[in-house]
Parts: sequence; C-alpha cells; structure tokens
Amino acid sequence: MLLPATAQAQWQRIDPAELPPPYATRSTSNASRVVAPPAGALPQVPAGFTASLWASGLSTPRVIRRAPNGDIFLAESGGGKVLVFPARDGAPAAPPPDTFAADLTLPFGIAFWPPADPRFVYVAETGRVLRYPYRAGDRRARGPAETVLSRLPEGGHWTRDLAVAADGSRLFVAIGSETNVAQHMGPAPRGGLAAWETARGIGAAWGDEAGRAAVLQFAPDGGGFRPFATGLRNCSGLAVQPGTGAVWCVTNERDGLGDDLPPDYATSLRERGFYGWPWFYIGAHPDPRLAGRRPELAERTLVPDVLLPAHGAPLGIAFYDGTSGPAAFPPEFRGDAFVALHGSWNRSHPSGYKVIRLQFRDGRATGAFQDFVTGFTTAAGRVWARPAGVAVARDGALLVSEDANGTLWRIAPKLAE
Repeated sequence: MLLPATAQAQWQRIDPAELPPPYATRSTSNASRVVAPPAGALPQVPAGFTASLWASGLSTPRVIRRAPNGDIFLAESGGGKVLVFPARDGAPAAPPPDTFAADLTLPFGIAFWPPADPRFVYVAETGRVLRYPYRAGDRRARGPAETVLSRLPEGGHWTRDLAVAADGSRLFVAIGSETNVAQHMGPAPRGGLAAWETARGIGAAWGDEAGRAAVLQFAPDGGGFRPFATGLRNCSGLAVQPGTGAVWCVTNERDGLGDDLPPDYATSLRERGFYGWPWFYIGAHPDPRLAGRRPELAERTLVPDVLLPAHGAPLGIAFYDGTSGPAAFPPEFRGDAFVALHGSWNRSHPSGYKVIRLQFRDGRATGAFQDFVTGFTTAAGRVWARPAGVAVARDGALLVSEDANGTLWRIAPKLAE
C-alpha cells in the first residue's frame, strides 16, 4: 500500500519574542472526532517517500523503541502489554509480534540498559518503573519483573517515558502535572520554599503537584532518585541525542490562554533547569492566572530550543540515526529529529495530527520544523489517526504509532521499496 507523494513542506519557526498576548482568542473546547480510516485513506509524505501500513489491530499503541539488535519494542498502553516485533530489514509490513510482558498498568516508557549490550529492559507503568532480565534477541522476558521505582504519582497526565544516559550511569523518567495550572496547589509548601526547592528543584510545585511536572533521574538500581529538570507541564516524550548525549523532551504546555498560546515545545534539558510551569511559560511570560506569584522565577525560566504550534500535543520524539540500511533516508536527514503530534482539543482550528521534522545543524537545533507525515484527517475534519510514537528501524525506515485506530506505519524512501 503506497501513498501519493507531496512536495517538501516549508520550514517554519516560532519566535519566542513574538508570542500573542493571553486571551487574544477565546479558549475553545474542540475535541477530535475519531472515525475508522476511510476506504483507501493514506497519510501524505514528501516526494520521494512511500508509506505502508506496518501493523494494525493494536490497543492504544504508544511508545516505540528499537532494541540494539534491531527488534522493535512497542508499549501497547491500552492492552497493558509490551510487544516485540522481530527485526525484518526492508519488509513493508511487520511480522507477528511476541508479548514480552503483560498485565501492566498503562505501560509507556521503554529503555534498554546498559545501552550497547543490554541486560535489562526497563518499562514505566503509570505508577512505577520495572525492569526485566534480557539478552539480545529475547522476545519474552526471561524472568520476573523487578520493581526499580515504586509509588510514582498517579492520575492526571499518566504517561511516564524513560531514557538512559549515553554512558549508562543513570536513567530518566518524565512525570507530567496533575492539573492544567496547579490550581489546587495551595499557598506554600510545608517547611518553606527554600527547603522545598533544595530537595525538589527550582520552581518545583507542591501539594497535589509534588514530584510532578518534572524529569527525574535515578541510578540503574533505583537509587539516587532526584530531580533533573523542573517546570515541565507534561514532558511526554524523552530521547537522548546521539553524539551529544543531551536529554531531549517534548512537552505539552498549558491550556486555556487562547488558540496560539502558549506554544508546545521540544527542548534539550539543562540539569537543574527550570522551564516555567505553572508560573511562567517560554521564558519570563507570566501566566495571568497566577499573576504576581513567584516573580523571582521570571529570570530563571529557560526558553526551550524549538517552539511548536500550541495545543498540538507532542507525544514522542526520535533522532534520525539511519545510515546505510536498505530504507535509509537521504544524508541530510541524519541528526534531525521527528516528533509525533497527537492533536489538539483546545483550539478552534485543530492543530497537530501529524509527524514533524526538527532541523539540526552541527548537533544544535535551529528552531525550525516542517511537516513530514500528514493527512490523518478527512476533508470534513474527522480524525482517523493520532500519531503517538516514532522510532527509526534498523533498516533506516521511520516507524509511527497512532492510537486512534491502533496502527503502525512505515515511512521509507521510494527506492527502498
């Protein structure tokens, strides 16, 4: 099943100095209306690429990860499973998967440790992090799960993504906020702000938001659990950038300030960095609903690397590292990143529902992005696919999960087919 090619999309960039004011437009509830894929429905990709339906019949497929040996691991969040698709270079459709682990509660993040020759597969449920003994090629866990982290905050934003530092010394877990703007947080943390921030990180929220809106770090055995970066409303996707080792996160920003505010974003994370939530956004822009609170944080709020259209809901990020496989992309894609946008609800004109490409030069983001996989909505505005996860297969193809109708797609250059 091949799809028609489209022209290469224009590069776009959102300037943090040119954001609209709060409430420039009314806040709108406009949830997507999901339909079955229309007959012959196909995503659109740039000229020179094709797509095939790689797998279907899945229950809320979300995070996709490539194991070092090339097998593809998938978090089937709705089915409570982690599935494994055996590596099949050049195959336009997936072989039948095996169930690596089952009976999980909203599994999401998947990570391999140590990175080069893993002995464990880490899996993040919504309330804890587990690890399973593993050797390259295993398609079923070779032993029972060990709980590495327990009692993570539950409810609210439930996704818990994972990443492993390039040197394997630590892992990272992302935990989103309970609420939109911490409206039930209370006036101050017990023990005072200074003590709270010493333990929890700069700008860390409290009350129902304690331990949330942050990326946390921990040793492979679960020890040393502590903040890495704070003020991230919902960092739903993590990735470690090849070459630099930088930890990248894609974040769903807050709602209720209008169609185009604030932008969602993708950013490298600075250790002990603060990214504003709930008091500020995109640098020193105060949220009017918390006006006058925590003014000392304005100058400490970092500006993200790449601003994305508001409310598009980025869920997954993957750096393109394909080189010489049969489906390798052209050389200019190497080092760029792909981000899956799940789609908006808080916008009068929907945004998202696509996969975009982030531009990098010499390992640094330029701030520019362009559409790469689109066409997941009908002319009538119905949605037949909601991108959730992205990964690069061993053969160089880009894999995209979508959870509206439970499918996986494979994008490859035409010559590879």
